[in-house]
Amino acid sequence: MRAIHVLSENSVGMTLTSADIFEGQPMADPFTFGDGKQNLSPQLSWQGAPADTKSYAITVFDPDAPTGSGWWHWQVVNIPASITSLGRGASGSIAGARELLNDYGSLGYGGACPPAGHGMHRYHFTLWALPVASLDLPDNPSAAMVGFMLNATATASATLTAIYVQE
Repeated sequence: MRAIHVLSENSVGMTLTSADIFEGQPMADPFTFGDGKQNLSPQLSWQGAPADTKSYAITVFDPDAPTGSGWWHWQVVNIPASITSLGRGASGSIAGARELLNDYGSLGYGGACPPAGHGMHRYHFTLWALPVASLDLPDNPSAAMVGFMLNATATASATLTAIYVQE
């Protein structure tokens, strides 16, 4: 497992690691979406969150999608602070958490599936440490609203970026 540390003005050395995806490396088929693919969320683990962390959020974003605004593959909020890892395929069964609509229009994780011929895409898996147990979100928040609330509220974040190229 390799960790990537994101040290920004709101980070304190928190790390995000995975046994399934690796910084700068292609994602394997089990974590992708499409014909014959398993579409599993990858295993993720983290440590080093600030002492005041009351919950976590995880987002997966592809900034290279040909949409003009990227593509949200996963947004899960209100992960209890007692949880510091998710097993492979955990999407849909994270106790106490709230999974939101992805840009495929379904709840939970939606794996990589860029259009053929569009080159390499980056998938930013970001963990957010939050000083609140629950984000105050409406019933069907937009991805932009969730992103705003996470950026406005998080006390730390860590990102692991995997890649994928549709052949």
